[in-house]
Amino acid sequence: MKDKLNILLMGASYGSLLGAKLLMAGHKVTFVCLPAEADLINSDGIRVNLPVRGREKPVAIHSKKLPGACDAAAPGDVDPAGYDLVGLAMQEPQYGSPGVVDLLDKVAKARVPCMSIMNMPPLPYLKRIPGLDTSQLGDCFTAPEAWQNFEPGLVTLCSPDPQAFRPPDQPANVLQVGLPTNFKVARFKDDAHTAILQKLQDDILAARYEVDGQMTELPVKLKLHDSLYVPFAKWSMLLTGNYRCVRPEGAVSIFDAVHGDLDKSRKIYLWVDELVQKLGASPADKVPFEKYANAALSLLNPSSAARALNNGAKNIERVDRLVQKIAAQNGMSLDAVDEVVATVDKRLEENRAKG
Repeated sequence: MKDKLNILLMGASYGSLLGAKLLMAGHKVTFVCLPAEADLINSDGIRVNLPVRGREKPVAIHSKKLPGACDAAAPGDVDPAGYDLVGLAMQEPQYGSPGVVDLLDKVAKARVPCMSIMNMPPLPYLKRIPGLDTSQLGDCFTAPEAWQNFEPGLVTLCSPDPQAFRPPDQPANVLQVGLPTNFKVARFKDDAHTAILQKLQDDILAARYEVDGQMTELPVKLKLHDSLYVPFAKWSMLLTGNYRCVRPEGAVSIFDAVHGDLDKSRKIYLWVDELVQKLGASPADKVPFEKYANAALSLLNPSSAARALNNGAKNIERVDRLVQKIAAQNGMSLDAVDEVVATVDKRLEENRAKG
């Protein structure tokens, strides 16, 4: 394997965080994004503000100071065949957009290994789960047909556990990290493709950044796992916190969603854990509820799904509906989860009715 890899990241918003870590490790990253955003990245690079324990202010990472190189392009200007790995870092509904859907199909036909860092696991990845009937899950996706040409073994899932957002008062190439946890990625079917993930994990772990004159290890690592189910640990968090930020008339913070009724939160969290274990996960794959509840103490903003609905989005990632339908296949249901799905359904219907 060559020393420096060429990586395509579809999505420059959340993708900037993983991109910055890859650039710290010396790799080449191309971001796929809107033309105006691509122009800004090509002129100024990416900027990521990363909180570090023991420091009052976050560390400001600028790609121009990193050993790797980055550029950006619109979807129609990219040939995926020239890359070693493709990262899927957009929200699931975006993959049905004009231009993006065409590039996604080129990725599938080029047979480049793909690592998704969406909350919503792509349909090809779900096809890797033994016993799961994916034919019944298409209506959970905005554009299920966009995934039809992918070979399941070439798609893996990376849990997007770190929390980050674009500050509204900053340029579009700036990302603010709120919770600097690790990305957890499942192996590919093929050992040679898994070796790419192993190299990226090791290179990111070894990378350092100059802070106050000292070369410093920064948080947010890539952690490789043999289990296909480790990324599904995020489902409990999403159903307990992110989607419960959505309220009939607006949104609340993740902190309020979780700690407003901690007993109910615990019930949802453990129920989703039980479902993931029914699919085949080991108890060791999960994150304890207490650890998540503690992390939620610092999550003082609504989730991206709730913010999108407040801004009139007509489509969002529907992990809530996906979990509900997979649970039904396994003879499981929970009233609290049905309430979440119904609330999100209603908010989407209202936004679509407004045109």
